[in-house]
Amino acid sequence: MPEVVVTGLGTTNPIGGNVPDTWAAALSGTSGIRTLDNDWAERYEIPVDFAGTLKVPAGEVLPVRDTKRMDPSTQFAVIAADEAWADAGAPEVDPERLGVVVSSGIGGVWTILNAWDTVKEKGARRVLPMTVPMLMPNSSAAFISVRFGGKAGAHAPVSACASGAEAIGDAVEMIRSGRADVVIAGGTEAAIHPMPLAAFAKMQALSTRCDDPQGACRPYDVTRDGFVMGEGAGIVVLESREHAEARGARIHAVLAGVGMSADAYDVAPPDPSGAGQERAMRLAVADAGIVGDDVAHVNAHATATPAGDLVEAKAISRVCGESVLVSATKSMTGHLLGGAGAVETIFTVLSVRERLAPPTINVTEPEPELPVDLVRDQPRSLPGDGPVHAINNAFGFGGHNVALVVRSA
Repeated sequence: MPEVVVTGLGTTNPIGGNVPDTWAAALSGTSGIRTLDNDWAERYEIPVDFAGTLKVPAGEVLPVRDTKRMDPSTQFAVIAADEAWADAGAPEVDPERLGVVVSSGIGGVWTILNAWDTVKEKGARRVLPMTVPMLMPNSSAAFISVRFGGKAGAHAPVSACASGAEAIGDAVEMIRSGRADVVIAGGTEAAIHPMPLAAFAKMQALSTRCDDPQGACRPYDVTRDGFVMGEGAGIVVLESREHAEARGARIHAVLAGVGMSADAYDVAPPDPSGAGQERAMRLAVADAGIVGDDVAHVNAHATATPAGDLVEAKAISRVCGESVLVSATKSMTGHLLGGAGAVETIFTVLSVRERLAPPTINVTEPEPELPVDLVRDQPRSLPGDGPVHAINNAFGFGGHNVALVVRSA
């Protein structure tokens, strides 16, 4: 079975417009959360007026002809894909051996809602001809497939906030099964819009710390009161080791294990036992050919919700032990929904490559029952001098659980 390696990384998100800037901001504990420059909270009576918007607006990167034909979620994915492809050295590959798996948890929500407003206010004749290709959940996968000529398959698995990580897991299987030599994979989301904000707020899922936006996302803190919306995309280029080495590619890390499960418990909250999350991690660890004690670091899903954080932490400790170093990078980026698992896979790749775990910020009163070693405020070195393994967790509404094991190259 081919070993799958990571040769390209790309992102745009609330703390950086590319991978180097994002990693530097993460290591320095920089928050990308800010008060929104609009009147949505007042006009629509939304109790939240802050989120993690892009550090570098898409319009500053893409030409107007692209932004007019793409929903913001696709714009973000294309920006990240361009960076990842260039980082991989723009590999020469037979188009029929190049695949794409890029997901979104929600899809083109801006396009859908803007089109409906147009129908109501101006009539059907004023709707943009590209509306359906812009709003469809597979839009990002389609545009990227066209952009890079990937003909092995263009897929878009949708699993809420686990979508980006599931896309990467599916890309691994695409290479292992022999369908492709190279796959562009990841996730994207652009849902900072009044309707999703209002809906998440109605669920009481969002933090309402309007007086302290940068301190609002507080994973594992006893004062946490919900997640913070973020936006952005993360894209990786995956290859079989044989293909990468034959062309002399730089290898960032190995995508060594994939584990997926479903809670079958509820469409919103996780199973409080954490059994599904634990199973996903155990499957990923077994797929990587290691045991839980071999895992040095976990980039946790950790959204800062009262219900979710401890469930995950206890599951991590059962798989990896209580000494494993855990980071919760959503404290800085906010929750990128369908893009979260992909951006956090990039953090995990960089963690094993640089042997550094990024910090979790805003934890002033950690949970007294926390059964893992939480990396707070400053990055921590990963132990040992041999190969190092880390897990990226991504969980989503509907009970979707995805765990990816990344090994240093």
